[in-house]
Amino acid sequence: MARYQPRPLVRSSTPEGGVAAADRALLLLTAFRHGDGALPLGELVGRTGLVKSTALRLLASLQHFGLVQRRGDGYAIGPEISRLAATHAASFTLAEVVMPVLRRLSEHTQESATFYVRQGDRRLCLYRVDSPQPLRDHGRAGDLFPLDRGSGGRVLMAFDGAEGAIYDQVRRDKVVFLMADRVPDLAGASAPVFEAGGALVGAVTLIMPVTRCRPEHATLVRNAAVDLTRELGGSVSLFD
Repeated sequence: MARYQPRPLVRSSTPEGGVAAADRALLLLTAFRHGDGALPLGELVGRTGLVKSTALRLLASLQHFGLVQRRGDGYAIGPEISRLAATHAASFTLAEVVMPVLRRLSEHTQESATFYVRQGDRRLCLYRVDSPQPLRDHGRAGDLFPLDRGSGGRVLMAFDGAEGAIYDQVRRDKVVFLMADRVPDLAGASAPVFEAGGALVGAVTLIMPVTRCRPEHATLVRNAAVDLTRELGGSVSLFD
């Protein structure tokens, strides 16, 4: 499966009500990327834009809490991160993140919003929020659909290495809008959702009759995918 690496971080301002020192410490933590081992101080300074003396003080505090550790001539993620990750995993369900985004997408567009994942050589509708309109498709959560037809399947195949012009376009634009690709008179807009490390989680999809499809639907779906990627710890720079 293709991996998409995040870009270097840029220094950001403190949000209203935040603490500047805490923001800078967290900026150091988020500078570590999937696959990184120990990073020299200079690399961390370069990725965050922090002054070297400030970075050293913050790293000392992060070491004290086990969030980073010294390793040779550099710094690496500390063991406390593993404990926090396990705590998060034990309390986390994908539905808690995906369903609110699907509800907002459906409420805004009045169309059916779904989330697909790959299951073998097919795609599974894992979550769904139905359109309130009487004229709509009648798929359900738990239904299986072809991978090679429909916008959701096209996204899943694109980020599993499928070849062809449509898959190149999906990988480039991070969204696809298709009409009558699986069922006549139905249109679908889909975008990929990534987790930390750049792995594909699934595809968020909006389904509607062809007569109701609008160009802005693709933008709304892509924005929903960006929101989900951020919620799942993925890098939104993948959508740049």
